[in-house]
Amino acid sequence: MKQKSSPIRSTRKHPARSPEEQEAYMVNLATQRAEEQLLDGTASAQVIVHYLKLGTMREKRELELLKSQNELAQAKIDALHTGEEIKALYDQAIYAMQKYSGSLDDDNDDDENSV
Repeated sequence: MKQKSSPIRSTRKHPARSPEEQEAYMVNLATQRAEEQLLDGTASAQVIVHYLKLGTMREKRELELLKSQNELAQAKIDALHTGEEIKALYDQAIYAMQKYSGSLDDDNDDDENSV
């Protein structure tokens, strides 16, 4: 005879404010249900295998790889932004040197002469 499972503990105090919050709530409910099934011995093979895979070294390595890839992508983005900032500083420095050396004509002088 199948044992009736205990009701799932509700941790929700207010309606979900976003789809992400709703998803997190649903995942929490499913995890609680899986825990209850594992404890009372009624968990399906799929549930058992799912949680077994989470504990494997391969899963941990894959998570580490994903984390490293995310860090690398962020580093590339940061490098692009830094490169853009350095280019802007070089452009400003070159403009200031050209203006100081007199190789640039003041646009204001030309505008005043043409009026």
